[in-house]
Amino acid sequence: MKRELHLIAHDIRSLENVGALFRSCDSLGVTKLWLAGYTASPPDTRISKVALGAELSVPYEAVKDISDVFKKLREQDLPVFALELTDSAVDLAKFAPPDRLAILLGSERTGIPPSLIEKCDGVIKITQHGIKESLNVAVAAGIAAWAVLNARF
Repeated sequence: MKRELHLIAHDIRSLENVGALFRSCDSLGVTKLWLAGYTASPPDTRISKVALGAELSVPYEAVKDISDVFKKLREQDLPVFALELTDSAVDLAKFAPPDRLAILLGSERTGIPPSLIEKCDGVIKITQHGIKESLNVAVAAGIAAWAVLNARF
């Protein structure tokens, strides 16, 4: 059975990052991309330039209020996991994902606010080794999506 994965891009300011998310979702087989808060949505030439047409093939929904995304996913019994560096986060390499889930991505500068982390069913992280302890949001999403969709737990 193929795992069902949704990505939630909340308050992503870079249109190029949004385009990269579309491209990764297409490549990896992500079920749906949610564009929440002030995250831009197609059509936009800056998104299209990076997405290379993936914005036409990936199912997505733009929703201004992130609470509406949580509500819609809860109605589908989809747990939501924040991708964030916190003390309680489970390392992605040790995460046993359920068959159906969503991963919440946060703003490039500030990450996911604590108020949204509290709404999640758990937190996962990508262990960092550099001094910045940070990855580009689109890169982090690609790593997490690949790991979840290819997990053998």
